[in-house]
Amino acid sequence: MAPTIRPFHPADVPGLYRLCLITGDAGGDATGLYRDPDLLGHLYAGPYPVADPTLTFVVADDEGVGGYVVATADSLGFARWLDEHWWPVLRAQHPRRPDPGDGSQDHVLVDRLHDWPTDPLPQYADFPAHLHIDLAPRLQGQGWGRRLIGTLAHALRARGVPGVHLGVSERNTGAIAFYTRLGFETFATHEWGRTLTLGLGSSG
Repeated sequence: MAPTIRPFHPADVPGLYRLCLITGDAGGDATGLYRDPDLLGHLYAGPYPVADPTLTFVVADDEGVGGYVVATADSLGFARWLDEHWWPVLRAQHPRRPDPGDGSQDHVLVDRLHDWPTDPLPQYADFPAHLHIDLAPRLQGQGWGRRLIGTLAHALRARGVPGVHLGVSERNTGAIAFYTRLGFETFATHEWGRTLTLGLGSSG
């Protein structure tokens, strides 16, 4: 089967988690960083299609899920949904733990899920939606990322959403260049990277 973009199906969840892990180290494979291979997916992939499956799209081919974009139209509402519906079970299942000193980063993600912010951020006013996008190496450099974001942007515009934002590590220079080509602009810089924004007021 040739690669094709389609709406999310529940059977895609394992593929989303796997892809989130193999691209989770600033675009590189994060498998060696985590003892629990599902933790990254729990934070950055899994909750989106549960909260709103109509804003998750995948690229699928003969090997399964080769790319995805997950999103929410309302970042503040989503943060509150996470706090009520998503984090309680995960916080109980993953109590805080010390750094084991072996280079693994599970404790970092566990702290993050316990400390997930629910307050509005400055970009929410004009760019209330946010997204995460990942592509397997076999599909990179072929335009699938642009098509995924275009598909999502169309869905967000249909809801009247004025703009979308995302976070990207400063180490992921390829991703920053990709987003810049799509018209994203730097909204803020942080120790970990930058927040990028894209207005959705036109069909460009």
